[in-house]
Amino acid sequence: MKVKKFTASTMPDAMKQVRKEMGKNAVILNSRVVHKRGFLGIFRKKNIEVIAATDPSPLKDRKPASSRNIAAFETNPPTRYRTGTGRKDESGMEGQILKEIKELKQFLNEKKGYSEDLYPAPIRNVYHYLIDQEVQKEKAAKIAGNLVEKYYANGKAIDKKRLKEWLHDELMEYVAPLPFGRTTNKKVIHLLGPTGVGKTTTIAKIAAEAVLKDKKQVALITTDTYRIAAVEQLKTYAKILNVPIEVAYNRKDFEKARNQFRHYDLILVDTAGRNYLDPKYIQQVKEINQFQPDDEIHIVLSVTSKSRDLEKIFNQFSDLPIHKIIFTKIDETSQYGVMFNLITDKQVGVAYLTNGQDVPDDIIEANQENFVSTLVGELDNE
Repeated sequence: MKVKKFTASTMPDAMKQVRKEMGKNAVILNSRVVHKRGFLGIFRKKNIEVIAATDPSPLKDRKPASSRNIAAFETNPPTRYRTGTGRKDESGMEGQILKEIKELKQFLNEKKGYSEDLYPAPIRNVYHYLIDQEVQKEKAAKIAGNLVEKYYANGKAIDKKRLKEWLHDELMEYVAPLPFGRTTNKKVIHLLGPTGVGKTTTIAKIAAEAVLKDKKQVALITTDTYRIAAVEQLKTYAKILNVPIEVAYNRKDFEKARNQFRHYDLILVDTAGRNYLDPKYIQQVKEINQFQPDDEIHIVLSVTSKSRDLEKIFNQFSDLPIHKIIFTKIDETSQYGVMFNLITDKQVGVAYLTNGQDVPDDIIEANQENFVSTLVGELDNE
């Protein structure tokens, strides 16, 4: 593959240069307006810069620079050469192709001057899919750039199944280091989050799992005294599960309840939702809840929210050590990029995904595989 930069005063002139040197099958990788300084540094002149690529001519038409053929070279992507005595010779044809692939990846990963028409059709479809899923443009572009590298290194031999596998692997690279899954060794778990995301129902689901599946002794504490319905709802769940519950109106009540349940295996704490934009809210939570170093704090967020809103909510709780996120209402949307954006930006893992109102059924313990599969799965519908 040959990559080259062309500069002209107009786009038609630039395209003429591309067609003349690379032929009609050249792919436009990038285009942008650049300004060239004129006489005495003034009278700036506007030019069009175009980066184009084309497949190299067949090996038989070119004078070989090494004994290794192009097919073998493309089958093993030349992206991880070792240094030292085992370093491959980059002075010949292989080195040139390696350089061009690296340049291509660099161009495709650039944030500025991006155009949707940069990628080969299969990769462009994946990029558009990620954007439709509301994955941040910068992340979508980086993923697409990595896929382009694989695409050319594999001789452009690709089908939908392989493309989906590549996308899966790229997303896994992002989430693999993050902690996923429920906590099994913590005694106290606090659930925070704005109103309307389903905290109370989620607590009931976690409690039911711990009681029915893990055979643990579970106790509930709620500080959500602003909504009578929430307290009564949690009391109803507690009665069904035959677990004790205490309502804490202030710090003294909370300390008393926590001490009362100190011999239980698990204490789940529900907090008031309130308006996350109210700076007094976090202070009130801190005043009532006793956050101990051994406690775990989960923030409950709805996938139906916008990325910017999820970030604002998360930042509102940034003074507290958020260990994991619980994403709710995944059954109410088909766009899951907001989850991916938040956990990769904040480097926080996921404990659970909830997909309905039924207790105890509609909750899934999160892991990297089911998280990525949720995001990639919608590609089948494209």
